[in-house]
Amino acid sequence: MPGFALGRRALLMGAAGLPLAARPAAAAEVRVMTSGGLTAAYRLLGPDFERNTGNSLHTVQGASMGAAPDAIPQRLSRGEPADVLLLAADGLEALVAKGLAQPGSRVDVARSLIGMAVRAGAPRPDITTVDAFRQTLLNAKSIAYSASASGVYIETEMFRRLGIHDQVMPKSRRIYSERVGSVVARGEAEIGFQQVSELLPIEGIAYVGTIPEAVQEPTIFCAGLAMGAREPEAARALIRFLASPEAAPVLARTGLEPMTAPRAG
Repeated sequence: MPGFALGRRALLMGAAGLPLAARPAAAAEVRVMTSGGLTAAYRLLGPDFERNTGNSLHTVQGASMGAAPDAIPQRLSRGEPADVLLLAADGLEALVAKGLAQPGSRVDVARSLIGMAVRAGAPRPDITTVDAFRQTLLNAKSIAYSASASGVYIETEMFRRLGIHDQVMPKSRRIYSERVGSVVARGEAEIGFQQVSELLPIEGIAYVGTIPEAVQEPTIFCAGLAMGAREPEAARALIRFLASPEAAPVLARTGLEPMTAPRAG
């Protein structure tokens, strides 16, 4: 996915007019918890779902995993109501194991890669090879990464695979309850890592590209039903829509790789 240069106008193109099922007899309020990876696409697609079904969406956001107060597992553990969960597949499976999400409800929506960003106007470091990427990390004065799936991988695996864990951890920090790009835009970290779809919408940063394939860790983002969902039929309709061929172009424009190909023609 190198070379992304998407503005807000480009992200909005294609989000209108997607076909959906006929309006139900009674409108429902669908409560959605979404992690950052799918949020940009969901925000574009949601209004079409509301317009074409008559249902409304009530949305909160949080990380797929982790101990931050607004993380999806923490919200559900506190008893916050939800119908649809949009998050990393590993996060959903953990919720199923804890009895917080419905077994068998998982629908994979998109594949996501980890990207890197610097502050707008800063030099863009070379990350085209593993050796260049390793040197970029060693040279960086400060590094930020997310508190969710990609950040867990970076902290526990990627730095070690590169052989630089001890050198870079002292200058690295996990970002809670905020986009990593926002921290980089404020100049509080020289480089930042997060899912590409979470970096692209942030103003004040320059997207450098995806990290090298040899140390990349793709994440599958999926949708599922929360245990005790009050609007299961409307929730399933939303999940079908997000995973549909009609939604695929919007997923792609926001930096994701749709699991379903766009409809031909």
